[in-house]
Amino acid sequence: MDALRFIDKPLTWGHAGLMVLMAVAVLAVVIVFVTYAIYFERKVIGWMQFRKGPNRTGPLGLLQTVADVSKLLLKEDTIPAKADRGLFILAPVLAFIPSFLVLAFIPYSKGLQFADLNVGFLYYVALSGISTIAIVIAGWASNNKYSLLGGMRSAAQMISYEVPLVISVVGCVMLAGSLNLNDIVVAQSGYFWHWNFLPQIVGFAVFVVAAISELNRTPFDLPEAESELVAGYHVEYSGFRFAFFMLSEYVYVFAIASLTTLLFLGGWHPPIPQLDFIPGIIWFILKFAFIVFCLFWIRATLPRLRVDQLMGLAWKVLLPLSILNIFITAACIELFGMGG
Repeated sequence: MDALRFIDKPLTWGHAGLMVLMAVAVLAVVIVFVTYAIYFERKVIGWMQFRKGPNRTGPLGLLQTVADVSKLLLKEDTIPAKADRGLFILAPVLAFIPSFLVLAFIPYSKGLQFADLNVGFLYYVALSGISTIAIVIAGWASNNKYSLLGGMRSAAQMISYEVPLVISVVGCVMLAGSLNLNDIVVAQSGYFWHWNFLPQIVGFAVFVVAAISELNRTPFDLPEAESELVAGYHVEYSGFRFAFFMLSEYVYVFAIASLTTLLFLGGWHPPIPQLDFIPGIIWFILKFAFIVFCLFWIRATLPRLRVDQLMGLAWKVLLPLSILNIFITAACIELFGMGG
């Protein structure tokens, strides 16, 4: 698998061709994930609400999402007469491209990744910020009051929650002595109590809450609150442009579930070393699937927060906790010799 890492090698046509093929393969995997993540989410929420969920299109309803996406792609592409046409067209593209680019640095198992970056997590934060700009542009360009309110809410929410999100990971970086995701995973090798979710339980809790907010998912779905803003920033979008926004949202679910697995759940390491004979990618997928299930579970059970509660939680609770976590981690490293 070392052939997938070209950082320290001159780029040849063969390497470039392989990289393009791998990019297409990852895009295909992501599209399949998004298709059946939506199906699984609807099924899980249906079961939790004593409903069947999708069960008509295809065996067990497995083709329901395919039918929904086909319908979206065949719909008429409408642009409001008084919208800012250029920005209106740009926003969905600007939302999707960064969501796909963040997948380049994620190590799915030892050696299986596109780019081994020394500042991998910061790369994610920088790119996800571009999607925030895309949502604000969509809200402004639509020339609709509900879209504008959704865009402004998104700007306030995502910028506010990025601060505790980044700071909550500092404890993991201190324990590993590196911002490189591979090094952070290696630092968690051994038994499951070496995984960061236990020694970094405060940082883990802050990270999970802030990550759900960054995804704009319930209970933090203020930017697209259907009961208040009709659909928020994408209320004027239809057809494939609307599909682009939905695609980018679920690609970020993929990215956040992967990051949570790598930063706090030991990445591709088994819970006990005796299970090393099972391939690392299998452990990664199992942990990844658990995180995705928890995101769906939260959506099915928690009500939406008010705007004042949302902002208060970020600045009055999560930010102080994430800073406190840094001091506690530093004290433990100094007193007990924790970390690398």
